[in-house]
Formats: sequence, C-alpha cells, structure tokens
Amino acid sequence: MSIIQAIILGAIEGLTEFLPISSTAHLILLGDLLKVPSTIFTQTFEIVIQLGAILAVLGLYLKKIFRWNTIKRLAVAFVPTAIIGFGLYKIIKGVFFTNQLIIVLALIIGGLILIIFESYHQDDIPEKTESNIETITYGQSFIIGCCQSLAVIPGVSRAAATIIGGLALGINRRTIVEFSFLLAVPTMAAASGYDLYKNSQAISGTGLGILAVGFIVAFLVAWLSVKSFIKYIQKYDFKPFGVYRIVIGLLFLWWLL
Repeated sequence: MSIIQAIILGAIEGLTEFLPISSTAHLILLGDLLKVPSTIFTQTFEIVIQLGAILAVLGLYLKKIFRWNTIKRLAVAFVPTAIIGFGLYKIIKGVFFTNQLIIVLALIIGGLILIIFESYHQDDIPEKTESNIETITYGQSFIIGCCQSLAVIPGVSRAAATIIGGLALGINRRTIVEFSFLLAVPTMAAASGYDLYKNSQAISGTGLGILAVGFIVAFLVAWLSVKSFIKYIQKYDFKPFGVYRIVIGLLFLWWLL
C-alpha cells in the first residue's frame, strides 16, 4: 500500500464512519478500485484507521462520554456486538470482508430500508431538539446493541443500524445519532485492538508509517464530518443516504458483473 492510497482511504474512513453508508464497504470496494493488495495488513489497516475517526468523537464529546450513566448505557449496548464480533471473528474476516457481492447487496438493501423507514417514520426533524443520552433505557441500549451487531457484515453500516434501531424505539433523532457516535468508541477500539493482537506480525516498520498516515487523515476528516452531520440531521432525514447507497451499490454491482 502506498502513502497516497493510505491518504485516500483515511479520508474515506473519516468521511463515512459516522454516516449511514458503511465505511467498511467503502474501504473494501474502493481499495479494490485503487488496486490495493488484499492482504492481512490491508484488512488490519482498514480497521485500525477507524481509531482515528473514533478519537475525533472523543475530542468532540469528551464531557458526555465520561459520564457514569452514559458509560453504563454504552456498556450494555456493546455486549451483543462483543459476543458476536469475537465469536464470529474468523467468519467475519474470512468470508464477509472478502465477498464483494455480499457487501454490494448489503449496501443496496440497506439503502432501500433507509428510504422505506424514513417514508413512514415521523419524528422531530424540523426541531433543533437537544440530546439527552440518559433518557435511553438499559433495555433500549441492549436492543440498539443488537442492531449494531448486524454491522459485522460490511455494507450494513453500524451507524445506519443503530440510528434506525433507536428511531424505531422512539428515541429523539439527535440523541440516537450522538449515542451512535459514542457507541463507536468501545466498539471500534475493541475491534482494532483485537485485530492488532491477532495480526501484529503482519505490520512492519513501513507498515506502521502507513497506518499512522491513514490514522491522522481519518481523524481530521472525521472531526469535520461529525460536526457537519449533526447540523444536517436538524433539518433533513436520511433518505438521501438511502438513495446514495442504492446508486453506489448498483454501480459496484455492474462493475463486479
């Protein structure tokens, strides 16, 4: 992997991690377009640079994430993903991350679900309502965590699954979006840490430099992306993201076939 490829992939990660369009799917499919070799290091790179995006959230929501009531809710939501993610690790890395057809279909189906859901769901989009994560119950937290666990399949989108799940439970739009941001912290930290532990032998001195470049770029772009996304949800719904998912999915399907 070259430095230029690392910069591009880092920017894509930072831009897409917190949007309901699946950052992992974009990294895998774009990596193929850029002719990035499919190696253990590449797969590790695609997960580890997500830590850069996670640090952006920590910087923006430092006060909120370290509240005890918030930590407890995040812990409950993290449990389902931890069980499924660790239990199915070999299948996730060996099957889901390497099957482009599964990824593309997940993008398209997820886009259709977004559009259909938003067409029938009514909430507080026009209102600039405040976020209050502590109004989320532990039961709701667990259900949101179950929704997030679906995102072990690239293309599903962790953000889309948690946000739609929260909205379906009647949670305020801004609240569930910010909860989704914060839930990404333990989820991606655990995924990255475990992946580094399993594949540390695949990272050389040069590899560390490439990881650092992707990490920094992802951090900077994610910082801007999160702030912009919060402004967006105060006025609009997620239908445009659903349309985007379908279009990009069909384009990649055409490319694959």
